[in-house]
Amino acid sequence: MIEDETIRKAAGRLLAWYEAMGVDAALADEPVDWLARGETAPGARFALPGMATAPETAPGPPAARPGAAPAPRPPLNARPPTTTRPARQFPAKAPAAGDAAPDVAGVANLAELKARLMAFEGCGLKATAKNLCLYRGAETAPLMIIGEAPGREEDLEGKPFVGRAGQLLDKMLASIGMDETNTHITNIVYWRPPGNRTPTPQEALACRPFLERQVALVRPKVVLALGGASAKHLFDAADGIMRIRGKWRELNIGGTSVKAMATLHPAYLLRTPAAKNMAWRDLLAVKAELK
Repeated sequence: MIEDETIRKAAGRLLAWYEAMGVDAALADEPVDWLARGETAPGARFALPGMATAPETAPGPPAARPGAAPAPRPPLNARPPTTTRPARQFPAKAPAAGDAAPDVAGVANLAELKARLMAFEGCGLKATAKNLCLYRGAETAPLMIIGEAPGREEDLEGKPFVGRAGQLLDKMLASIGMDETNTHITNIVYWRPPGNRTPTPQEALACRPFLERQVALVRPKVVLALGGASAKHLFDAADGIMRIRGKWRELNIGGTSVKAMATLHPAYLLRTPAAKNMAWRDLLAVKAELK
């Protein structure tokens, strides 16, 4: 009983560590019993369902018979015989339908845009996410907020900014008289990156045609970029968010030109409350522009 309790406590600590590292969802359809391998070392004659097993190693030289003369040893400075390894063969991958930039110019509304995204296979984040997170708020709005990527709560609910950072964002918007009725909230990517990591530039570019069409459909007067990844992608800037924030720019996106500004991400403000005064100044500038 004591051994079983120790195992349960160790398993609990391991699961807690997985959750802290961002592993909060199972990707396989069937659970894997890792104890089924017994004393077999990982990777040795044991594979997950559907995984090819490693080939058996070539047998070594036969053992010398008792009483036989030992085999001569090679000199110390002798080099082992060189063997030419065969070139690794990679199967040719046919171009996927999502490799080419999708043509969404004819999309007439956000419902159609969502349907096109549901069928889109050009972004790898879709394979590990649970739900598509397109937008939250009004379909057309004077203020459009573009963040970085959905998190765990957003992935579960299928809407952007519904977790702790989203709750703070709602309070920030309320402080300047804005809410879901006059604000459109989205991200530069529509699926959660594994472990809540920052989306890569390639992932953001894959979603860019949809984002451009989304801006055209929303028709905002002001675009507010939240966080460094969003600002760098939208403004094609290399500087950090502290240098980018608080400055008005003309953003040419979706065939239109719109006033845009970057500010600090609510998740950063939760970690660094002292930076809220900078975000407040940015919000006041947005409020003045919307009048």
